[in-house]
Amino acid sequence: MTQLKKASSLHKRNLHLDGYPMDQLLQSYPELQPHIVSKPDNSLTINFADAKAVKALNAALLAHYYQVSVWDIPAGYLCPAIPGRADYVHYIADLLAVDHQGEIPTGKQIKGLDIGTGANLVYPIIANRCYGWSMLGTDVDSLSIKSAKAIVAANNGLKNGITLRHQANITAIFAGVINADEQFDFCMCNPPFHSSAAEAQTGSQRKVKNLAKHAQKRQSTIVDKSSKGLNFAGQSNELWCVGGELAFIQRMITESREYAQQVKWFTSLVSNKKHIVPLTKSLKYIGVTEMKTVDMAQGQKVSRFIAWRF
Repeated sequence: MTQLKKASSLHKRNLHLDGYPMDQLLQSYPELQPHIVSKPDNSLTINFADAKAVKALNAALLAHYYQVSVWDIPAGYLCPAIPGRADYVHYIADLLAVDHQGEIPTGKQIKGLDIGTGANLVYPIIANRCYGWSMLGTDVDSLSIKSAKAIVAANNGLKNGITLRHQANITAIFAGVINADEQFDFCMCNPPFHSSAAEAQTGSQRKVKNLAKHAQKRQSTIVDKSSKGLNFAGQSNELWCVGGELAFIQRMITESREYAQQVKWFTSLVSNKKHIVPLTKSLKYIGVTEMKTVDMAQGQKVSRFIAWRF
């Protein structure tokens, strides 16, 4: 397994390297104003434990940096951190550049597949707006697909670059959504991490506790510990599946053999570093010709994705 890069901060092309410029975000998305609060040093932030505030921040970021003027998600659906999502896209661009004389390929001729795109559609938006790639988003949840389609329909700039398909078979990943005559330069995936609903709930509660603890220590982020509308939302298919992350990616690896001639690079985020070893063994077993791990970081949070091809 080749390790491409050991990251210590956001990708150099990430538009969010300078954090959240609240004054500029307010100009692009005035609806953010009610959620703005002041930190002890008089700089501006939001209450990151308030689901409405986090959703408004995401809408502002998408409007300011990606020219997506209309963006919304249904209540209770996953509201992801935009900077970290952007990193995954930019590192995939680096991966594609290897086969293009070191130049990042851009334009609609580059086709990507986002597995489990969610109601938020963030990965296809960033990929399309930053690089002009044509993106196909799939999801097993029909409401997620409906929400994603509404985002595309409301933003003219996305209509020719993003399409959506419902995955009707909850046991399949590629089957049923990749047509026989289609070719993709890459696929990407943020798999469900937990193995049960109870485990997902415990994980969300732990995140809120850690966020509040960190905020109290740093006195830099406003957190309402009594908030009922936590930003760690998500539907069952977004947060957990039988066997958790490892089982999902193992299934993805197994099924990828059938689509080796249609997808140039298969990739997936891997939240738990311990899963890399068994995943590497699985990739060797099915006979991939190349596999890599790519480290990413957002402050102290370290993440990674694996990539393989046949």
